[in-house]
Amino acid sequence: MSKGVHPVNGIYLYEDKHRESYALELHHHLYGQLLYVLEGRGSIVLEGRKEALEQDHAVLILPYADHAVSSDSHLTLLVLAFDEKLLQTSGREAVDRPLFAASALLRLNPFNASELRLLLRKLLHEQRQRDDMSDWAMSIYIQEIFLLLARARQAAQVTDANGLRAEKIRSYIDRHYYEPLTAEELAYKLGVSSRHANNIFKEQYQMTPMQYLTEVRLGIAKKLLAETDKDIVSVCFEVGYESLPTFYRAFKNGVQLSPNKYRQLHREASAPG
Repeated sequence: MSKGVHPVNGIYLYEDKHRESYALELHHHLYGQLLYVLEGRGSIVLEGRKEALEQDHAVLILPYADHAVSSDSHLTLLVLAFDEKLLQTSGREAVDRPLFAASALLRLNPFNASELRLLLRKLLHEQRQRDDMSDWAMSIYIQEIFLLLARARQAAQVTDANGLRAEKIRSYIDRHYYEPLTAEELAYKLGVSSRHANNIFKEQYQMTPMQYLTEVRLGIAKKLLAETDKDIVSVCFEVGYESLPTFYRAFKNGVQLSPNKYRQLHREASAPG
């Protein structure tokens, strides 16, 4: 690991390769690091604890935390070095986030690993192009990474393998309902077929992932229609539908009323006297 690498403008991302049977001496940095395992196997001694390192593992190393990486085979890491001040602006004071209280290793699920890889690619792109907005963009992306890791740490643990997969799908839909999700995309993130994803989700929640996506979208749409004056086209856009006719059709099938009628009846019911 390159001990001489320091964050540039508070953030620096670089590749770190370890040969087979290579080991570093115990050391620490004045800045924080996030290690993400791209390939290979190894281990890390982190503040006195030895943990195995495998693909899609992430390690948050706080400033001054003693650590040492060793490799069992060729080990390739992405190392994100960051200034400690970035953690202090992550909003953690408002929420109990034990992730930031100590260095930690996280074994990411396929959804979180996919999101982290995308954010790291965005950081690499901004770091390479270095235009007038790159520093701003990088500061946004690293905050998204901190949020992702905090949520991954706090996620409920489900012991049953299929139950865990179903929970991952449900959690992903809850956070990404406004995106143009498909059954194939959700299954791909789990590394299973869409048929298998449907089966394990239906076993756990008595509906398919796409039915649950519709339920989430309509639930939020009903709240927006009842509690705001937003135009229906704005509600349609906010909950993730690409076209107004598709939204109207889904809403009428799910609620048995049109969006207009639902808003009208709700307002009549809540009107005084």
